[in-house]
Amino acid sequence: MSMFSTGILVLTSPLHILPLRIAPVLTSAAQVVERTLYVHLHPGLNLGTGGQVRPAYIPPVVDLCALISRLYSNAADICAHLDIRVLLSNVRAHSAALSGNNGPFPTPQMLSHSPEVVLTDFPIQDSGQSSLVTQCLQKYAGHCYVCKPSLSSVLLYPQLKEVEEDDDRGGRDAQLKPLETFSDVVVGGTFDRLHGAHKTLLNISCLMANRRFVIGVCDQELLKNKVLKELIEPYDQRVQKLQDFLNDVKPSLKYEIVPLSDPFGPSISDPELQCIVVSEETRKGGEAVNRKRLENGLAELVLYEIQLLKDAHHADIEEEKISSSSLRTRLLGTLLKPPSPQPDLPLDPYVIGLTGGSGSGKSSLAHRLEGLGAVRIDCDQLGHEAYLPGTSAYHKVIQEFGPDILNEDKSINRRALGGKVFGNQERLKALTDIVWPEIALLVKKRIEQAKEQGKSVCVVDAAVLLEAGWTYLVHEVWVATIPEEEAVKRIVQRDGVKEEDALRRLKSQWPTAKLIEHANVVLCTLWEPDVTQRQVLKAWTLLQQRIQKRQETRYSP
Repeated sequence: MSMFSTGILVLTSPLHILPLRIAPVLTSAAQVVERTLYVHLHPGLNLGTGGQVRPAYIPPVVDLCALISRLYSNAADICAHLDIRVLLSNVRAHSAALSGNNGPFPTPQMLSHSPEVVLTDFPIQDSGQSSLVTQCLQKYAGHCYVCKPSLSSVLLYPQLKEVEEDDDRGGRDAQLKPLETFSDVVVGGTFDRLHGAHKTLLNISCLMANRRFVIGVCDQELLKNKVLKELIEPYDQRVQKLQDFLNDVKPSLKYEIVPLSDPFGPSISDPELQCIVVSEETRKGGEAVNRKRLENGLAELVLYEIQLLKDAHHADIEEEKISSSSLRTRLLGTLLKPPSPQPDLPLDPYVIGLTGGSGSGKSSLAHRLEGLGAVRIDCDQLGHEAYLPGTSAYHKVIQEFGPDILNEDKSINRRALGGKVFGNQERLKALTDIVWPEIALLVKKRIEQAKEQGKSVCVVDAAVLLEAGWTYLVHEVWVATIPEEEAVKRIVQRDGVKEEDALRRLKSQWPTAKLIEHANVVLCTLWEPDVTQRQVLKAWTLLQQRIQKRQETRYSP
């Protein structure tokens, strides 16, 4: 079956049947759509009449919240690669629907991605009915959304397992409990790498909001204690993804997305807010919001609690719930961005530049890569070689800093030299301008030796890889990261220095966030050694795949 980038799934089963059908429907849909799958809910829709089927409003009911949660939960298990979006333009309370003159779609709604295929779970009685249902489905989708002119259609029902249904299906849906809705609703969160749990929260909030939806997005101070905070998407990027998603889901709402520098934001000062949507995890935060509102003379918000979504694929170091921190953890060892072209760099061997701050575990990672077959080039060791008597750098350093930096055997006293440059940026630059180019020449020599030995990968272990401008020597930049407090502990234990000295050393280096801006791959040594080894193995395996692909491209006619 052909794969389409974007599709729209029209679900027609009654609401009490849909939860049982979601998993097989998504499994089938994932065989047709590969990027974005919009979900349009119209329980009871009959596509087999042969007549003109028009979209209609469906009421917001309590069961819809459970259905949305089930849908995103199943999607995370079955087709996590798909960007699922449940659309709510046609969900509206009866009284509000009556005030609309043209139904839910006076004109087709423009989506972020135009659907190329429309799918449905509508049950066909026999194969002869397929053509009729297909035509009706295409017309229906065209009434609701702006689709590609050559819109294809797929009937999923023949692929679905039979689900036992009640005979009184109309009676079951007729007794559904209405969902309480509100004029203005608020939520807060980090919203990093928008996932199923975020979408559940946002969709249910949109379902409950009739006029305005306020979203507070954590920024700066509130990100300090997040796991792998350096991998959190920039604020503007998170906001843009939120806007795209929300405008697809329910464009009739007024959206206000604001940065949060404290846990409360506008939730404790906006008198028009009526409801805050929380999870089991954030309910206490919602209760704190209400205490603050009472202190400020405002009415309490209705707390609507949604369940956390379980992550069936979580690893031992990840949370059991679907979370952004788990997604960031899974990025470790993967290619975050493609390497920059290096036309002047020899294709073989493939050179990794590995860097990271003091205490990050950079050198231990380099040793692990060496154990997998890479040639490790230790720039700290090469730095010592650059100072040896008789070298070019040796004579230049003495000329620049004077003979009083020499030991009795005429070798350079690194401690005495350090005393001359410590705290003096100008003198430090004079030293690095001498030594760094010499180290770079030694790195080139080691790479050439590795090539002569037939080695395929080199790892340049260099704390100052980026500061020294050595990226021209490597094909990819890998960065070792660790939380600052953990790095301080390691430096104190390893070097026997005081905490303030360890912290001062870290502050004198490039911050991890700046290093990661240049990273193609990021690794973290925070957890147990076997976790680190799994990261390294994943990074190494993916690297071998990239090298293999490059070689195939290189030798293809």
